Amino acid sequence: MNLHELSPAEGSRQDGFRVGRGIGSGNGKTCARGHKGQKSRSGYSRKRGFEGGQMPLHRRLPKRGFNNKRFAKPLTAVNLSAFDGFESGAAVGLSDLMERGIVRKCPYGLKVLGTGEIKKALTIQAAAFSETARQKIEAAGGKAELT
Repeated sequence: MNLHELSPAEGSRQDGFRVGRGIGSGNGKTCARGHKGQKSRSGYSRKRGFEGGQMPLHRRLPKRGFNNKRFAKPLTAVNLSAFDGFESGAAVGLSDLMERGIVRKCPYGLKVLGTGEIKKALTIQAAAFSETARQKIEAAGGKAELT
């Protein structure tokens, strides 16, 4: 079976019904919308959350407290396994990771996570380290430097 051989199941697709083509068609005049009312008017569209003029639920419920989501500056996460390709004793920073294509963009800083193993003594410079990442780097003889 090829992509150009695919077709919908028999009877599953119907042509659009053309309304407003005269009284003799059976769907002229009101065009199957009925008489009067909001849904009979042109320009009607169902708005999400609209409850017929009643105050919508999302406006009735109280909003409380502070949410940092709008202002947060999330750090770009990198696992320890990404540092395998570097030579022992090297100082590795964000620019080195970008050169190698490990990190593509990092607007707010780098955080090193502890997934994976590190066998070389590296000096890693980042904005933050997870506790397991810091322990593994120091156990391998390296240093975790905050920038």
